Amino acid sequence: MLYLVPSPIGNLQDITLRALDVLKEVDVILAEDTRNSARLLNHFQIQKPLTPYHQHNEHKVLQHLVDQLVAGKNMAVLTDAGTPGISDPAFLLVRECIRNNVKVETLPGATAFVPALVNSGLPINRFCFEGFLPLKKGRQTLLKKLATEERTMVFYESPMRLVKTLEELQTYMGPDRQAAVSRELTKLFEETKRGSLAELAQYFGTKPVKGEIVLVVEGTTA
Repeated sequence: MLYLVPSPIGNLQDITLRALDVLKEVDVILAEDTRNSARLLNHFQIQKPLTPYHQHNEHKVLQHLVDQLVAGKNMAVLTDAGTPGISDPAFLLVRECIRNNVKVETLPGATAFVPALVNSGLPINRFCFEGFLPLKKGRQTLLKKLATEERTMVFYESPMRLVKTLEELQTYMGPDRQAAVSRELTKLFEETKRGSLAELAQYFGTKPVKGEIVLVVEGTTA
């Protein structure tokens, strides 16, 4: 059995009782960062073997992990924050498990874009999740395409690139397009700032930006 276990995006109390039970019962935990996962497990007094599993080694260790699962081991995937597979490793392993008739179970739990989307004040009956925009190749082409997207759009962004991204979005979508920026969700200094792309670029351009960022952008009404 392979379990995908969401981990808290900030507040440790957001982990579910079921997630804790699974982490206590599996044979091994696949951790995006073993140091971060060890802190979480130590907080809840859970002692289990940790194996590194991240974007830099997921291809290399894939077959070995599948062989162990087929042989009967139970594993849990634990990323640094949120649900495995959402802008984090898990897809390749899930796909190979399905191909090899290994049961996969995804637990419900924390993920950053859901509270940011609901809290944005923008329409959420239809939305698309874009994750992190490409850094170079294909970035401008994608932004041009998204300018005509009618659904509310959700992006992840780093603090260092937030203002640049807001300015680029203005270029393709116009300065008056409404948006919301959520950062440090569930943490002490949680903040959600709403306004036009121009207003948000100006606001965040005048202050240091810290924390994980979720950017929610209104779809076109044209």
